Amino acid sequence: MTIKGKRIGFLGAGNIGEAMIRGLLQAGLVPAQDVAASDARPERLAQIARQYGIRACADNPTLVRESHVIVLAVKPQIMAAVCAEITPAVDRSKLIISLAAGVSTTTLRQQLPHVERLIRVMPNTPALVLEAVTAIARADGLEGGDLETAQELFGAVGRVVVLDEEALDAVTGLSGSGPAYVAIVIESLADGGVKMGLDRATAMTLAAQTVLGSAKLILETGTHPGQLKDMVASPGGTTIAGIAALEEGGVRRTFISAVERATLRSRELGKGR
Repeated sequence: MTIKGKRIGFLGAGNIGEAMIRGLLQAGLVPAQDVAASDARPERLAQIARQYGIRACADNPTLVRESHVIVLAVKPQIMAAVCAEITPAVDRSKLIISLAAGVSTTTLRQQLPHVERLIRVMPNTPALVLEAVTAIARADGLEGGDLETAQELFGAVGRVVVLDEEALDAVTGLSGSGPAYVAIVIESLADGGVKMGLDRATAMTLAAQTVLGSAKLILETGTHPGQLKDMVASPGGTTIAGIAALEEGGVRRTFISAVERATLRSRELGKGR
């Protein structure tokens, strides 16, 4: 199965839903007339439909009936209500892809008793600029090609990894929540530049581009982060002095704890707490 020739429905047209629509259309994987979306906010749905030329659907069950692949891009807190609404429209012909953090396929199968072809994924907000990383969980009950369809779909907005569902809470804690951590890093670096005399705009440009360039260097060359650090930190130099300050502040321990706490919170959400 490939995404080409399939009708794709996005149940939820928020930031991630919009990013997916943009990526699909820019990659030329499907024409706009084969993409539909619904959203609880009529004005948002109308804006997305105008901007991308897709079909707006005010009725969720109709969206499901008219689509081959349905992306559930709604918040975990309302997933149960959404599933109850669309259950009559779900059958074996539908491939359902859920983006809801912490909501397991076991829970989704309870909420969608007729679903068989179900995939759970975890993208992140850099999908908005087509630089996401999306984790796709292997699942039972899929038809041949379903997993490849999900990879093709999310590959339109960035990189894709495939793993077991048990790892998705950790993915949520790392890459799902990670853009917020990196935003704090960029903001903090810029604040440091401002403190030392740079104007705010220049400091922000330097900080953001440094993070972007460093990440690209690691990804494209396969360089270990430790190697990159050693390349920059000369004996008795400025960089090692800055690294010492980071270590005094417990930067490694703090980031590890952030991922751990976000992972544990994802697990709690999955249990309804």
